This record gives sequence, C-alpha cells and structure tokens, in this order.
Amino acid sequence: MSAPVRVLMVCTGNICRSPTAEGVLRHLAQQAGWGRRLEVDSAGTTGYHLGEPPDERSQAHALRRGYDLSAQRARQVADEDFRRFDWILAMDRGHLRELRERAPVLVHDRIRLLLDFAPGLDGRDVPDPYYGGATGFEQVLDLVEQGCRGFLAELGRR
Repeated sequence: MSAPVRVLMVCTGNICRSPTAEGVLRHLAQQAGWGRRLEVDSAGTTGYHLGEPPDERSQAHALRRGYDLSAQRARQVADEDFRRFDWILAMDRGHLRELRERAPVLVHDRIRLLLDFAPGLDGRDVPDPYYGGATGFEQVLDLVEQGCRGFLAELGRR
C-alpha cells in the first residue's frame, strides 16, 4: 500500500475556517472510500489560539451538517509541515502569500488555495466568519464543501 496523501488546511488562528475544512475533507474522504489513504490536519499562520478547540459557532454549524470538529485543537504552522504535507491548502490569498514566503521554493507548487479546486471559484478566498453572524459560518461551510469535493475529485484523477 502506498503512503497516504497528507493535506494541511491553513487559516489565521486555526479555530474557524481551517478546522472546518479539516473536518469536512476528512468526512467526505471517508464517504468516498479514501479511508487511510488520506491524512488531514489543520493549522494557523498565527499562534493566537494554541491548544483551543474550534470556535463554538464553527462547531455548531458543522455539526448540523454532520461534521464533528470537537476533538481538534489549534496549532500554528511549523517549518516541518512544509516537508510533511503533500498539499497545503490556504483559506485565503493572505495565508497563501504568507505560506509561500515561509516555505522552501521547491514546495510552492503544493501550496494552493482551497477554492482553486472548486469549479468556478478558483482564486477566491474563504471569508473569515469570526466577527460576523450565522450566515458567515454557513457560507464558509458551503465554500469549503465545494473546495473539498473538488480537491477529492482532483486526487481521484491523479
């Protein structure tokens, strides 16, 4: 059996968007039969919330769609992540820029926006819902689901 594909989802504090993307991708991958062939994690570009669970609103909205984020804990992107992960998927262009500034040039092609994999949404950001209301968390879920489905489809073609 070949080594699993390792995917890291990245946002700012690792409490809203990236844990949502981690939970969604893990769930969709299981449903699609990827099983242990895909490993998913998430991290933040900052250490603002180290060790904290995902935002309660993110957890509540995700759980209503069948995604359990409760076991996740926030961490910051580490230099070893650029070697460990096959794909690093940023939630917005600011994260993408910051990750590429930190990463060795040889891995830049593995650092992409999540929505680059969503048909018709390439180059778009997953907006930060933290300072908004319920609609923002639902929009994040809608976009993340599209990006994760597109990403799995791309992996299936490779």
